[in-house]
Amino acid sequence: MSLDLFTASLMAALVANVCGAIYIIDTLLRRDDGPGRVWAIAFLCGMATTIAYMMWAAGTGGFVAISLGNALFVATTAVMWLGARRFNERSLRAAVVVAVVGIVIVAASAALEGPDGGDWAGWLAMALSVTVFSVLAGIECFRAPLVRFGTAAVLGGVFLVVAVAYLARSIVFVAAGPDSDVFLTWFGSVMASYLTVVLSIVAVVVTSMLRGTQSDLRAYAWMSAVGITSDGLMLSGTFESALRDVVERAQWRGELVALISVRLEDLRQIRIAFGADVAGDVLHAFRQGVRRYAASISVVGEDGDVGLLVVTRSSTAADARRQAGGIYRGLLESLGAVTQAVIPVVGVGVALTETVGYDADALLASARAAGASAASSVETSVVFGGTAPIRDALS
Repeated sequence: MSLDLFTASLMAALVANVCGAIYIIDTLLRRDDGPGRVWAIAFLCGMATTIAYMMWAAGTGGFVAISLGNALFVATTAVMWLGARRFNERSLRAAVVVAVVGIVIVAASAALEGPDGGDWAGWLAMALSVTVFSVLAGIECFRAPLVRFGTAAVLGGVFLVVAVAYLARSIVFVAAGPDSDVFLTWFGSVMASYLTVVLSIVAVVVTSMLRGTQSDLRAYAWMSAVGITSDGLMLSGTFESALRDVVERAQWRGELVALISVRLEDLRQIRIAFGADVAGDVLHAFRQGVRRYAASISVVGEDGDVGLLVVTRSSTAADARRQAGGIYRGLLESLGAVTQAVIPVVGVGVALTETVGYDADALLASARAAGASAASSVETSVVFGGTAPIRDALS
């Protein structure tokens, strides 16, 4: 069964608008401030595209509606690419410039042709732009960490299919013309409607699933086979297993083990006030700062979205304070190098086996409580769990 142009276009518009509305409403309910927000803009552009083309089909707006519809159609694909880059924690500055330039060129190409351009005014520029941005979006879906999720590969594959289809349409458009039987039968608007339906359905399903992994993204949880994150830190489960092993072996020898909890506060407020790029830079500097300034024989792992843990051997309580203080000072230097506009609150807590005992769970609870206390304190940068015995050890 073959669909006529009106039915196919109506079907594509209905699917695109329903998918877009579902995704945008879900984004508002979640109060998403990550890649989901960027993808929501892409769906909004897609919905606006159908409105512009309906205005043109109804004889309203003329070449202005065509220019606007073409630009919004390209914007939909371009912003999907930007959302994928945001998910991969890649810079958006240059990418946004590229996207804006492409959208402006497409809008201008239809506007320059004016009423004489007819129904296909600026179409070639639009098709080539869609091809380029579809390739970029498809490639981005196969970059880490998106490539770690199987559903992203499906979305990337659809984008690459769209790129091939629009490249083929462009070639036939130039070679045979838009009024040729070959173009109208195999590469016309009906085929484009089918692609729109497939892309809309796949995009809303995949991006919704990927958005559910946003907390994993913030914790850099795309891991290798050995449980290490992409930037060299242990995942929380791997770290806790290592901690238990270290504590057990230290108990055999009666050695002093220090567990240092480092917390980064105000990251959400920084993201809201200064944008996702600054917040991402701050988080990256925090993670790498702790890894850099912790003792070389220590083990560093994740502790939630904005916390890290360091387990190390210390000779005395004073030595543990020195190591924790070194991490704190190094972090302030690293974070200050990222941005002078804001320095987030950093809390450092320490739990010692001589105070808490050789119990991994007790060490974790004590270090976390001390780290939270340090983050809320304006008087001290390092807080020990079990303060009374530690005061005696340091005096």
